[in-house]
Amino acid sequence: MEIKIVAIEIPQDCNIIIGQSHFIKTVEDLHEVMVTNSSQVKFGLAFCEASGPCLIRVSGNDESLQEIAQKNAVAIAAGHSFVILMKDAYPINFLNAIKQSPEVCNIYCATANPVEVIVVETEQGRGIIGVVDGFSPRTVESPEDVKARKDFLRKIGYKE
Repeated sequence: MEIKIVAIEIPQDCNIIIGQSHFIKTVEDLHEVMVTNSSQVKFGLAFCEASGPCLIRVSGNDESLQEIAQKNAVAIAAGHSFVILMKDAYPINFLNAIKQSPEVCNIYCATANPVEVIVVETEQGRGIIGVVDGFSPRTVESPEDVKARKDFLRKIGYKE
């Protein structure tokens, strides 16, 4: 067994969701989740099939994000994993619907931070062990940091 670290490409002003599912219909269902939850989202998604022809299946409504999602899926190359890149929307608006999709088993991350995917490779194939999402904390927030956090959440419409 070999453990590898795969750095993920996330374009500026984009977010990413990385997860695991179990069925070829994942591509269609995740595409539907994205377009039914937001009319403005631009996205690309790629799904690594783990049986049959073992293809990387790609969909979306933005060609450049589809290409980068595909590039990330090729780099991860773990069976039944998926990558969704999105622009003009936040993962929080899609996560519940994605998790409710019958074939979705696990969400590894939903972020705009730099991401590294930790992959294990065996003779059979590859699997995702986990992810490194962003950076380690530097300190505990101060009262000023609490105020800044709450002000930010109000600014983007997530807190009154």
